[in-house]
Amino acid sequence: MKIERQIEFDKVKELWAGLAVTDQAKEKIREASIFLSENELRKQLRDTTDARNLIEKAGTPPLQNVSEARDILLSAAKEECLTPYQLERVEKVLAAIKRLKDYLERGRLFDNSLAYYDENLDAVSELREEICDKIRNGAVDDCASKELRQIRSQIVKCEEQMKQKAEQILRSHKEYMADNYCTFRNGRICVPVKKEYKLKIPGSVMDRSSTGNTIFIEPTGAAKYYEEQQLLKIGEENEEYRILYTLSALVSESAPVLRENLAMMEKLDFIFSKGKLSIDMDGTEPSVNTARRIRLAGARHPLMDKTAAVPLEFDIGEKVRGIVITGPNTGGKTVAMKTVMLNCVMAQCGLHVTCRQADICMNSSYLCDIGDGQNLSENLSTFSAHITNVLEVLGEAGKESFVIMDELGSGTDPAEGMGIAIAILEELKKTGTLFLVTTHYPEVKEYAARTEGMLNARMTFDKETLRPTYQMIIGEAGESCAFYIADRLGMPDSMLKAAICAAYGQEGLRSYSFHKPDSEIVRRSTGKITKAKAGRNRTELSTKFRIGDSVMVYPEGKIGIVCVPVNEKGVLRVQLPGKKIWINHKRVKLHVAAAELYPEDYDFSIVFDTARNRKKRHDMERKYTDAVIEADE
Repeated sequence: MKIERQIEFDKVKELWAGLAVTDQAKEKIREASIFLSENELRKQLRDTTDARNLIEKAGTPPLQNVSEARDILLSAAKEECLTPYQLERVEKVLAAIKRLKDYLERGRLFDNSLAYYDENLDAVSELREEICDKIRNGAVDDCASKELRQIRSQIVKCEEQMKQKAEQILRSHKEYMADNYCTFRNGRICVPVKKEYKLKIPGSVMDRSSTGNTIFIEPTGAAKYYEEQQLLKIGEENEEYRILYTLSALVSESAPVLRENLAMMEKLDFIFSKGKLSIDMDGTEPSVNTARRIRLAGARHPLMDKTAAVPLEFDIGEKVRGIVITGPNTGGKTVAMKTVMLNCVMAQCGLHVTCRQADICMNSSYLCDIGDGQNLSENLSTFSAHITNVLEVLGEAGKESFVIMDELGSGTDPAEGMGIAIAILEELKKTGTLFLVTTHYPEVKEYAARTEGMLNARMTFDKETLRPTYQMIIGEAGESCAFYIADRLGMPDSMLKAAICAAYGQEGLRSYSFHKPDSEIVRRSTGKITKAKAGRNRTELSTKFRIGDSVMVYPEGKIGIVCVPVNEKGVLRVQLPGKKIWINHKRVKLHVAAAELYPEDYDFSIVFDTARNRKKRHDMERKYTDAVIEADE
C-alpha cells in the first residue's frame, strides 16, 4: 500500500514479521490492514495485551514453523509412503504442540484468556509414541518389529562370517598377499593378492589396483555368505516399507486433527508476534472510540530511538477537526504528523501504540500527501505531482477519514500556493474529515486562527543547537526561523539585511539582532579552465590532404603521393619511390591536388595496391574466396 510506505508502516511490518515463527503468520502480517469492525478490533487489541502479559509472566511460547509439516500431510493424504525424515518432522511438530499446550495450561494460573486456546490443541500422543518407537536418527529402528530385528541380526552375522573367511585366507596364504588386510570392493569382501599368484587363490576377481600389481579377489567361501546377505537385505527393505506404510497410514488418519493443530499454532504465532512487538517497542494498549477523537499522551515514533525521542502530546476531535502545524524546516513537523498517523494505523490493526496513553478513533481510511522525501520511496516534490496527489486524497476523504498533508500549497508561486492551500483546507473542512497539515504561509496561519473547527500548532525548536525538540504546542502558530537559521549557519549580514528588507522592510531590519554581524562568505580557490590553443580543428585536418594529392615531404624535399589522409593524430601516409611512410601533416606541403592529376572516379588501387592484392579484391567482388589481403609495408 502506498500509504504504508509514506508513513513507514511497511517498516513496522518488517519488524513485526521478524518476530513471527511460522510462514503463514508472516504472510498474514504482510497483508495486515486496518479493522473496520469495532468488535473485531477490540478483540484483536485484547489478544495483543494478553499475549504480552503471558510472555512477560510465562516466557516466550514454544512455537515452530509448520510449513514443512503441511506438505508432509499432503503426501500422506495421497497415500504416499512417508520417509523416516518426514515421519520425524511429524513427531517434532507433535512434540511442539505438546509443549505449546503445556505452556498455555501454565497460563491459566495467570487467568489469561489466551490460555484457553489449549482446548483446541491435540498432541495426538499415540501417534507420536508410535513414531518414536519405530523411527530413530532418520531411519527405521531395529526394534520397530521382531522380524526386522531378526533380519538385521542375521545380516550382521553374515557379514562377520564373510570377514572370517577372508581373514582365514589371509592367514593361510600370507606369501601370496600384497597386504595383511581385507577390504570391500563393490560391496564384496576381498583379499589383496599379488598378480602373479592370482590363480593360487580360489574366488572371483572384483578389482585391481591402479598399478595392476595387486588383484582383489573375493574368496569362494565368502561368496555364499554375500548372496545370503543380499537376500536378507531384500527382506529388510520389505519389512522397513511395511513399517513406513503403517506409520504413513496412521499419519493420514490423524491428518484432520493435525491440520487443526497447525492452524491453531499459526494463529497463536500471529497473536504472540503482536505481543512480542509490543514488548520490543514498549507499547501500550490504546482505547478506541467511534466519536472522532484522537488523544495521544507521550507519543513517539515507533522507529525512532525511544531514549532520544521527545514525547508528543496531541489532541484533536470534538470541536476541532483540523490542525495546521507551522515551524522551521528542521522543526520535526513531518515526523510529528507521521507519528500521529502511524500510531493510529497501528492501533486500528490491533497493535499496541508507542504512547504513554492513547484514545484513538476508528477511521474508514487513512490518506496522506507527504512530499518532503523524508524516508519515503516516492518523491512528490513537483507541484504537478503534489496537486495530483492532493486531488486523489480529496476524492477519497470522508467524514470518517484521517488526512495528513505536508507543505500545503508548496512548489509554486507563494501567492498562488497560499491561495491553493486555503482552498484545500476549505474542502477538507467541508468533508468533515480529521486532518493535520503543515505550512509556512502566514496567511494560512491567520486563516486557521479565525476559522471555526481549526487550530494552529507549532513545533518547538532549540535555537542554540538548531535542532528540533519534536514537541508540539497546540493553539500557537510557529515561525519559520529562516533568517535565524541562516544567521547561525554563517550567512553574511549584508545578505541577511537584503533578505529581511525584502520580506519585512526597514522596520523588520531594525528589530533584528545579528548573531555574527561581521561574517563574510569565505571565497575558496577552485580549479581553472585551460583553453585549447588556436589552430586547425580535426575537421580541417581531415580535409587538408586527399588521396592522390601530390605533396612535397620535408626536410628531404621529395615528391610523394598521399595514400591515407590525415587521421585524428595529425598523421598521414605518403607513397614515396619504393616505400610508404607515415609522417606528420606539418612536414608535408601540397604540390599538386589530386583533382588536377586524375579523373574524378579514378581507381587509386592501381597506384597504391600490389597486382596480387588487386586480383584478390577482384575475386572477392565476384565470388567467395579464402584469399587474404596482404598489408603493405
